[in-house]
Amino acid sequence: MGNKTTHPYVVKDKSLLDGEPVIRGTKTPVRTIVEMWRLGIRPEEIPFHLPHLTLAQVFDALSYYAEHQEEINHYIEINRVPEELVHESVKEEKLAA
Repeated sequence: MGNKTTHPYVVKDKSLLDGEPVIRGTKTPVRTIVEMWRLGIRPEEIPFHLPHLTLAQVFDALSYYAEHQEEINHYIEINRVPEELVHESVKEEKLAA
C-alpha cells in the first residue's frame, strides 16, 4: 500500500464510542459516512443528510476508510442490526424499493 496520509478531520478518542474513529468535533463515526456512500449516496450529497458535516470532512472520512478498511468494516459489522430485530414495516420498504 502507498504512503499513509494525515486525516485532519478524523480522530479517535476513548471517551467517544470507545475510540471508534469519528469526525473531529462531532460524534459522527466514519462508518456512518461509509455506509451512506455504500448505499449509493454521493459524497457531495452526504452533507445534505448530515448538515453538521462539511464536504471536506466527508472526503476525509472516505480517505480514512480507504486506508483503514478492515477497521471500519469491523465497526460496521459489530453495529449491524440483526435481521430478526428489524421491524416488518422496514423489511417491506426494502422489498418495495
